[in-house]
Amino acid sequence: MTEKSKFQYFVGVILVLTGAILFAGKAVLVKYNYLHYHVDTVSLLALRMLFSAPFYLIILFFQQQKQQDQVKLTTRQWFWMFAIGLVGYYLASLFDFWGLNYITASVERLILFIYPTIVVIISAIFLKKPIYKIQYIALIITYLGVAIAFVPDLQLGLQKDLVIGSILIFLSAFTYALYLIGSGEMIQKVGALRFTCYAMLISTGMVIVHYFVAREKGLLSYEAGAYWLSLAMAIFSTVIPSFMISEGIRRIGSGNASIIGSVGPVATIIMANIFLDENITAWQLAGTFVVLSGVLMISWKGK
Repeated sequence: MTEKSKFQYFVGVILVLTGAILFAGKAVLVKYNYLHYHVDTVSLLALRMLFSAPFYLIILFFQQQKQQDQVKLTTRQWFWMFAIGLVGYYLASLFDFWGLNYITASVERLILFIYPTIVVIISAIFLKKPIYKIQYIALIITYLGVAIAFVPDLQLGLQKDLVIGSILIFLSAFTYALYLIGSGEMIQKVGALRFTCYAMLISTGMVIVHYFVAREKGLLSYEAGAYWLSLAMAIFSTVIPSFMISEGIRRIGSGNASIIGSVGPVATIIMANIFLDENITAWQLAGTFVVLSGVLMISWKGK
């Protein structure tokens, strides 16, 4: 690696790390909204996407004005863009929320964060990307840290239906892994900004369709606080981190991005302690240290 490429890689690491932490804050905002404003899952997801959509439309408009000679997508590329948007910010979220009806959040997070392994394995099998030793070591360290962090809450006897819930959360992890892999390939062709706008707007359309099919209450029937929280979620836990993650993937690749992104669940623990007064244990602190060690390893050693 040259000094310039090392710097570019380091910037990519910072973008993915910051984006993962901002995304992790979404869980805290969702839980706060559930507890204080009692917004149902589909409505809250619809509000999040509706508040996000104008930002993506504006950014996409200025991006196209700035690069009027940009290559137009082929029919095949539009098909893949639709598929990526469908699995990334729609199906992955849907399976995740659905699975949480059956198992605890701690077990859900443990299952969900096998997605880096899925990314690396699928990339190796179908895209012929080699798995490097540093990735094996970083995966083991980060997974060990996540497992340690959730040991106190891993009470299998409390699950309503462990099998059904686990399958649903695995589907969430699998669809998110597919999104990361697809985005890694498409971003190189489309560009990070343009890709993110397209993917999020497609996902927004799917969420809105779902809302009108399964809605429980009208979107204008909640207290003002619910909308302010939804707006904060749209800006700080959707729009900003989505561009950070996309640009980070462009710089460091989807495999490394998925490994670094595993800091997310630990960040959720810390933010839940600060903003929701949830207890944080010595196990969780130990897990935080181990996960960050894995993140630092992949950050400093590079590709």
